[in-house]
Amino acid sequence: MGVLDNKVAIISGASSGIGKAAAHLFAEEGASVILNARGQEALERVAAEIRAGGGKAIAIAGDVGLAETHAELAEEAENRFGGLDIAFNNAGMVGAIKPLAELSVEDWQAALTANLTAAFLASRAQIPAMLARGGGAIVFTSSFVGTSVGLPGMGAYAAAKAGLMGLVKSIAADYGAKNIRANALLPGGTDTGMAGDQAQKDWAASLHAMKRIAEPDEIARAALFLASPAASFVTGAALYADGGNSAVK
Repeated sequence: MGVLDNKVAIISGASSGIGKAAAHLFAEEGASVILNARGQEALERVAAEIRAGGGKAIAIAGDVGLAETHAELAEEAENRFGGLDIAFNNAGMVGAIKPLAELSVEDWQAALTANLTAAFLASRAQIPAMLARGGGAIVFTSSFVGTSVGLPGMGAYAAAKAGLMGLVKSIAADYGAKNIRANALLPGGTDTGMAGDQAQKDWAASLHAMKRIAEPDEIARAALFLASPAASFVTGAALYADGGNSAVK
């Protein structure tokens, strides 16, 4: 038996990296998964891999910056699998890397839309579906950037990721008594497409006490904890899975 048996989960950013690892892991642990990313072809491959392994998965491509994407995901969870128990709102982007005074308003808005407004739109669609199910767990991918450290050229990304903590705490306060939990997962450097070339990965590793970056599956397992009954009394929290980045100054 898996820790997510009979659960239904939405996972965004599921075509690669942390989201793909979480899609496989959640399905292996018994969840029926609704996968989202912008690229249909890559997303379909992940869903097909899960189904080939005996899991239940559907792929719905769409932009997380649009309200209709999240409405469709929640509706499909209810229509195809009977409800919604878990959401791993993982999609995001770094955006333009420039000193703050050189950012355009468009640069700023793009980062906030992808990393913060999308999280609001997601949770606004997911919460009613979870309430109909009697509760649920929402996990947002934040970052050590903007919470424990600031990095040059990443002001918009940092502001958006830090803002997620306000959203998490508000959802916890609004819906905790209704059995909905909301938490943020704060990965350190992770070996995904966003990590850059080897020199950039080596630099990121140097920031961490463990002197390496994470594998996507390591972060997915932290997300699994927050989404699972093992975290039944955890809400409004930030879980650092950063290899000790926040401990090293």
